[in-house]
Order: sequence, then C-alpha cells, then structure tokens
Amino acid sequence: MRARDVLSYSFSAIKLRKLRAGLTTLGVVIGIAAIVALLSISQGLQSTITAQLQRGFATDTLIVTAGGGGGGFGAGGGLGGGGDSGFQLLVSDTQTINGLPNVDSSVAIIQRLVNSVSVGGTNNTGTVTGVDFAGYLDIYGETFKASNGTIPIHPTNDSIVVGKELVDPLLNGTAIAGVNDPIGFTWINVRANATIAFSGHITAVLEEIGSFGFVGPSDSGIYVPITQAQILFDTNECDRIIVKLKSSDQTVIDNASSAIKSAFGSEVSVVSATAVLDIIRNVFAVIELFLGGIAAISLIVAGIGIMNIMIVSLMERTREIGILKALGTKSRTVLLIFLSEAVIIGVIGGAIGIGLGWVLANVVAIVFRGGGAFAGNQAAVNGGMAITPILTPTVFLGAMAFGIGVSVIFALYPAWRASKLKPVDALRYE
Repeated sequence: MRARDVLSYSFSAIKLRKLRAGLTTLGVVIGIAAIVALLSISQGLQSTITAQLQRGFATDTLIVTAGGGGGGFGAGGGLGGGGDSGFQLLVSDTQTINGLPNVDSSVAIIQRLVNSVSVGGTNNTGTVTGVDFAGYLDIYGETFKASNGTIPIHPTNDSIVVGKELVDPLLNGTAIAGVNDPIGFTWINVRANATIAFSGHITAVLEEIGSFGFVGPSDSGIYVPITQAQILFDTNECDRIIVKLKSSDQTVIDNASSAIKSAFGSEVSVVSATAVLDIIRNVFAVIELFLGGIAAISLIVAGIGIMNIMIVSLMERTREIGILKALGTKSRTVLLIFLSEAVIIGVIGGAIGIGLGWVLANVVAIVFRGGGAFAGNQAAVNGGMAITPILTPTVFLGAMAFGIGVSVIFALYPAWRASKLKPVDALRYE
C-alpha cells in the first residue's frame, strides 16, 4: 500500500468507530489542554513579573549593601547583605564609589518602616525612603517622574514626593490628597526610646509605576531628602547604595563590582539588577518544568487508554486483519495502519487540546485580573494582577509533538501484535 492508501484506510477505520475514537481522542485533548493552559499562564505570569521588575530595576545599576557574605532580600523591601564584621555603609561612601572606573554616579538610600502615615485624613503604615532626588531621578528617570507637581532638584527639608497609590489607594482617579497637601508620619526611635513626628507637604505625585518596589521607586513609596532622613532617623548609615554604571555591558558590570568590593575591603555585597532578573527567570523555568510534568501525567494516563482501546480494536478486527493478509498485505503495512490511526488521533487531539488550553488560560487570566476581554492587558478594578497568557512556538510545537508521541508510543504494542497475526489463525477467529 502507498502512504496515501494507508492514511485513507486508517481514516475509514476511525470513522466506523466514531464513539470509541472520540473517547480516545478526548484523553489526548484533556492532557494537551492541561499542558498548554499551565505553561501559557506560567509564561504570561513570568513575562508580567519580569516586565514590572525591569521597570523597578535599571539594568545598568548595581546594588551595594554592607556585609561581604552575599546579597539577599532585606526586610525593608530592598536588598540586604550578610556578615557580622560590624561594617557600616555610610551615606558619604558614595564619594568613594563615584571615583571608581566605569561608575557614572551613585545614590545612598536610607529606608525605614514608619508606624503611622497621615495623608488625606487617613492613617496607615508605610515605608519612608531618604534619597537625593537629583541622583535618584538620574538613575530611575523612567519611573521616578511626576504626574502632578515637580520633583525638586534642590528640595527643602519638608518636601515630600509620594507614589501614586499613597494618594489614590484604588488607582482609579479618586485621589484623597494632591500636590501642596500636608502629609506627616511618626517613627519610633528604639535606641533613643522616643517617638519622632514629622510633617511636610507633597511636592510631587509620581506616575503610576505598577512594578514591585524591591529596589527602585514604587507606587506606595514616600520619599524625603536624604539630609532630612539623616536628621529624622538619627543616622549616617545607609541601607544600600545604588550605583549607575556607564553601560549595562556584562564586562563593565563585572569590573565595577570587583572595584567596589576592593575599595571596601570585601566588606560589601554587590548585586547587579540583571543577576536578580536571571535568578527570577531560572525560578520560573523550574516552575514551568514542574507544572509541565504534572500535566504530562494526565497525558500518560490518556496514552494507557489509547493502548487499551487499540487492543480491544485489534480483537474486534482480527478477521479483518486476516483478510488483509490473505490478500497479500505485508505485516509492515498492517503495523503502519494501526500506527497511522494513533497519529491521526494524536494530531486531532493535540490540535483541539491546544485550542482548548489557550481558551482555559485566558479564562484563568480573566479570573486573576477580575474581568476584561481575552488576552487583554488591563488590571482589575479590585487590584488583580494583569496576566496575558503567552503561547510560544516552543509550547505549541512541544505540545503537539508530545500528544502525537504519546499516542504512537502506546499504540506500538497493539500495532505490533496486529502485524504478527497469522492469516489462517486470524480468519478462524470468532
């Protein structure tokens, strides 16, 4: 038989057993849909988080923290180092860093969690960040920019810049405060056993950022001049120093990191923004592998069902196979007929499964963001995360290949048995 005749015969055999073929295909559909839905959501979530982090990080920056034991996420929402040497990173250390090669500028960060922030008649906890406005604007110009008011380059001590969410908690335009309105907060100085109160006025409200404020500006941030933060928090020690490099080239990053560590006698940890993003990508790669493995289990179960049904089909078609062989059909052709049926089931199941998986992924995304159209990108009114599922060519082709592969692998044994039937025995079979 020619290949076209084999496929035609296989299609005819499937049509004659529509219900059985449909149930067999359904198992493949469910398995492929689970794989596509999980991986599309996972990749969409990774893309969303990476994009938001890239808005918060600048790829040409380094984060310097005290402690040579390695960087990590600190309690203040930033990056903190380890080590017990007692080394303290000071605001004035920016001068040392600015004199190193490949460094364009640097800015010190003092950050404290305050127990009461009073703005627009509301009281909440918040994080106050002391920073040089001009330097911070130079490094995070894409996110540290005002939607209302002006970020002062030479601020007075009572000048305060706030994130969008602080004055518009629902981020829907119903602001509770604006430029020139008063704002105050209190901070408990544990060392002095005293409560420090501060009041100022809003000079600028930042544009909505929508990113995680691990290091850079955030929608809930409160920013005061670094000199005022030193007075308020009674310290010259900074939590970290953000260093802007002359380029984001990996060689520049490595050389600048080594120079900074040497300048401080390896008493500091230096983390690049690109390294943090790489770690996050690696974590998502492991998550995707895990989710794909879980979904693949259902497809393997479907494969067992395929083998079971094809063995039953073999028993029912024993006389048919005997007639084919009596007419001169080779064993190899019989094998190809059964395998072709499995391939057809895999292709149909894979195609329907990919489409169904894509629909399910979008439904899940809508649930996450609380509404919107398929593949939309608007955040939910209730603050849900906007996730756009991503169906990459790798996932598409991989799912299709996996569906066909599982169908063929589990059909090998029934097909082999069919090809080995002797014509006389097959014709005698009742």
